[in-house]
Amino acid sequence: MKRKFGMLLALMGVLLCSAGGSWAADYPIRTIKWVVPYPPAGTTDVLARIVAQALSERLGQQVVVENKPGGGNNIGTEFVVNAPADGYTMLLVNPANGINASLYKKLNYNFIRDITPVAGLARTPNVMVIPATLPVKTVAEFIAYCKANPGKVNMASSGSGTSVHLSGELFKFMTGCSMAHIPYKGAGPALTDLMAGQVHVLFDNLPSSVPHIKSGRLRALGVTSKNREPSMPDTPTVGDTVAGYEATAWFGVGMPKGVPKEAVDRINLEINRILADPKMRERLAELGGLPIPGTPEDFAKTIAAETEKWGKAVAASGATVE
Repeated sequence: MKRKFGMLLALMGVLLCSAGGSWAADYPIRTIKWVVPYPPAGTTDVLARIVAQALSERLGQQVVVENKPGGGNNIGTEFVVNAPADGYTMLLVNPANGINASLYKKLNYNFIRDITPVAGLARTPNVMVIPATLPVKTVAEFIAYCKANPGKVNMASSGSGTSVHLSGELFKFMTGCSMAHIPYKGAGPALTDLMAGQVHVLFDNLPSSVPHIKSGRLRALGVTSKNREPSMPDTPTVGDTVAGYEATAWFGVGMPKGVPKEAVDRINLEINRILADPKMRERLAELGGLPIPGTPEDFAKTIAAETEKWGKAVAASGATVE
């Protein structure tokens, strides 16, 4: 009897291993949903759609972007946290995921605990943009304009607690500019009102503002990175005027906690191959993005470091959301 039981256990082990191996070899066998926690047209959406197309081609299955905006990024993130851990739901990870950990007094999830890091995608500077109709052409002139019009300048953002918001808060803190914060549900609506002149400045993620800068509807006063952006060599950094100012955005892919390692490894492998493609690098460069390839462990370190960094910025700004 013991011998039969042992043989049964061994047979079950072989079957499980075979099933696991087959799962890994066949994955994915259906459409993958990629949740972007912002409306269409913003940087996270633009970046996701570019990579999703390439990823669909490499996987042989559709990777479909689904926008779930609201709650300062939390609605989309919580959706993925609670999704089945089967490898068919992904999250477009972005700076808000690191910021919200300290910005919100209470969340229904713990991002570092509940999301599995899969792969880094890109890092981009933000860009300080104003309507082309605003009568200023430099960062210094904008600071002077703010101080000459106290209480009249509105600063848009893609949502409370986003890197776009905190980049502006950092600017306010370092310059003494008094600006009212107007949060939107994503960069798309904020850009629309900015171009219409209903708000006066936006520290936007570069990719979503580039087309409007090129069209002449927006004026770029400065990029928020330490060094000038190669795709915009004539645009100074904000730090050229405000000494020590620097802020960048970062993006990647996450999946629900407990997702099979085979799914993580497959998506990571294909994304790294996509980021190594010269055409993709060129496309990202046009949008101001610098690829950040690496292992899932590398991306986990990025998330941890950014969470700590922005936690300090949140504390310094005094910002909080119930």
